[in-house]
Amino acid sequence: MNSLYARHRAVLPDWLALYYDRPIEITHGEGRHVWDADGRRYLDFFGGILTTMTAHALPEVTKAVAEQAGRIVHSSTLYLNRPMVELAERIATLSGIPDARVFFTTSGTEANDAALLLATTYRRSNQILAMRNSYHGRSFSTVGVTGNRAWSPTGLSPLQTLYVHGAVRTRGPFAGLTDERFTEAAVADLEDLLGQTRSGVAALIAEPVQGVGGFTSPPDGLYAAFRRVLDRHGILWISDEVQTGWGRTGDHFWGWQAHAQAGPPDLLTFAKGIGNGMAIGGVVARAEIMNCLDANSISTFGGSPVTMAAGLANLGYLLDHDLQGNARRVGGLLIERIRAAAAGVDTVREVRGRGLMIGIELADPVSGHAAPEAASAVLEAAREGGLLIGKGGGHDTSALRVAPPLSLTVAEAEEGAAILEQALRSL
Repeated sequence: MNSLYARHRAVLPDWLALYYDRPIEITHGEGRHVWDADGRRYLDFFGGILTTMTAHALPEVTKAVAEQAGRIVHSSTLYLNRPMVELAERIATLSGIPDARVFFTTSGTEANDAALLLATTYRRSNQILAMRNSYHGRSFSTVGVTGNRAWSPTGLSPLQTLYVHGAVRTRGPFAGLTDERFTEAAVADLEDLLGQTRSGVAALIAEPVQGVGGFTSPPDGLYAAFRRVLDRHGILWISDEVQTGWGRTGDHFWGWQAHAQAGPPDLLTFAKGIGNGMAIGGVVARAEIMNCLDANSISTFGGSPVTMAAGLANLGYLLDHDLQGNARRVGGLLIERIRAAAAGVDTVREVRGRGLMIGIELADPVSGHAAPEAASAVLEAAREGGLLIGKGGGHDTSALRVAPPLSLTVAEAEEGAAILEQALRSL
């Protein structure tokens, strides 16, 4: 393993981060477990950054991939592609967006990039509203709308981005307010911000639950209140569902549905879980928005027959087995177990989340400042105990992220919570 780590360091960028003081090579997986190159088994509570959505080595998906690969692997969007059309039909219907059109990409970054291109072209404006503490990808345009300094390597951007308050409930000037007053204050902030702009803003891009930001979210209904303001100005709403989509939050199939008074967003982006590890992303938009581009465009790898076959099989499995309901039931149990485990651990500032999307924020109990070192220590201790989790957060990487595959069983939730309790108490 040390040899592989040395080879990694020799040929890959320094900024390509690895978890753990002794990085591990994951060689195979099954269900909710993975194995490393030393043969050690781990309970996987991060799923390759929320990407292994249903289960590792899910037979229905691996069979669909193998069968499609045996027919044809690639053709590009220049030819009719039956699996792509079939998956687009299902996603268009599930999106809730009327007269929807779907464009497939290979990642969430590329999906958000496409959504920004569509919105700015449709509105003829390069001004974008984004949320503080947000993350939308690593491309030049998506870095330009990411409100998280830890993931913003450059201040240069083709977009003029204005950052709005409201996505982090427990930090900032409105933290002490009730949910109702918090929403009112965030809306007033938005109104004031729009009063300072000289021309029309193209869109607001927002994650219903911020992923890299540490699984933070506003009060339910905040984006509905924002939408009423946006509609008065003709501003589009892009819901970044790369991490929140497909039922992960349990209560809803899409994160935007927690703000459903506003109706569906104008554009919706997705990726990660739909492919269960295969590279699928995409954007859904009303036809008039999707069709606004007046230049040729294709995608060489977006909508690949193999990835589309995987997406169809994975989505079918998720719906047939009500994994959204499982996320709600088992996720509710898991968050209560984690809250009980965190009780009495002074470093735990908050346990938050919904469904199988749970964040544990750590802070210095004396100063109240973020505690990234503590987060790293818990990550290491959990790994030693046989549990893989993730990290995130805003100003510092001080939040632990728990996001198992949606097929997680009650017994596995209990096992993971027990390991996590020992890791937290090791602080």
